[in-house]
Amino acid sequence: MDSVQQWQTLQDGLENLAWATAPMPKPGPDEVLVKIHAVSLNYRDTEVCMGLYGHHKAIATGGPEPLVPCSDMCGIIVAVGTGLEVPYNVGDRVISVFNHLQRTGHIRESDMAVGLGLPLPGVLQTYRVFPSIGLVPAPSYLTDAEACCLPIASLTAWMAINGMRPLGQPGGKGEIVLLQGTGGVSVAGLQIAKASGATAVVTSSSDDKLQTAKALGADHLINYKTTPRWADAVMSCTDNHGADIIFENGGAGTLRQSFDAVAFGGIINCIGYLGGKNNKVSDEGDRTGVNVLALRRNMTLRGILNGPRDRFEEMLAFHEQHMIRPVVHRVFSFDESKTAIQYLFSGQHFGKVVIQVSAEATLPPTD
Repeated sequence: MDSVQQWQTLQDGLENLAWATAPMPKPGPDEVLVKIHAVSLNYRDTEVCMGLYGHHKAIATGGPEPLVPCSDMCGIIVAVGTGLEVPYNVGDRVISVFNHLQRTGHIRESDMAVGLGLPLPGVLQTYRVFPSIGLVPAPSYLTDAEACCLPIASLTAWMAINGMRPLGQPGGKGEIVLLQGTGGVSVAGLQIAKASGATAVVTSSSDDKLQTAKALGADHLINYKTTPRWADAVMSCTDNHGADIIFENGGAGTLRQSFDAVAFGGIINCIGYLGGKNNKVSDEGDRTGVNVLALRRNMTLRGILNGPRDRFEEMLAFHEQHMIRPVVHRVFSFDESKTAIQYLFSGQHFGKVVIQVSAEATLPPTD
């Protein structure tokens, strides 16, 4: 245990992710050293590696310095420093907190400076030192490969459903939740929505993925390839009520229809932008302003950048209560990390893609 194996990026393309080694770090005051067992991938990681994660002014992209990507891991503490704010012991199993010094409330620009995998070195490596506040205990009922899926995808989904509610008072019962696509955040949102007693509407371009979503409890399925006006289908299957909560993952390609699918008093959560970052004129040539679109149904449009530590702990308690297991689509070996991140970018997955960093990592049960 004298060196760390890691993958690095110069933010110059997925194909240029490179293997490297680094000296083994030692934990300082209020720090712990973690042996990383498993890492889950997020779409953010692909943008970082391609040098495209530049829409946050607080984060500088590009540059000549190598960066270890990825933010979500589960591992075991192997050494502890002095004066830990959060008491941990060697052998404790932990998961990372994305913006790992954000304790509560809305994210601030200063919190963006402590994001794992940009601007700080990430977790796609065999060992890493963390501040004690930057970790939470891993749920005992989950494998390492499942637990590492929680920091970004599941917490973002939790904030989309509960972020406007007071801490400690999660809701969703009787609401209608629209989940765009079947990536990590949407699948996590589907699981949370169903455990909360909500009705779930899922969109996808794949009938096979829609059937998998149905097996997880989705109430209504919409193929947006065969039903281009999917907003009309949402209104139809909800008796013209619309969606109380929308996981808006398409950005410029879907936002206009989200305005047509949202319920009066509903929330559109801007999470992703797989359909593009730049506004386009709709096929009908509609240039109606966002202010008017929001006003006509008295709805809320909000952006979500994950969530703070206290909300993470709230979500973990809910997951344990309902024994929610993140959906792991595929596990790659650490040597296959470059292939894994390219696979995620291809969009073939349903749920999460995981990299097994350590041979000691526990994996999801197989049927």
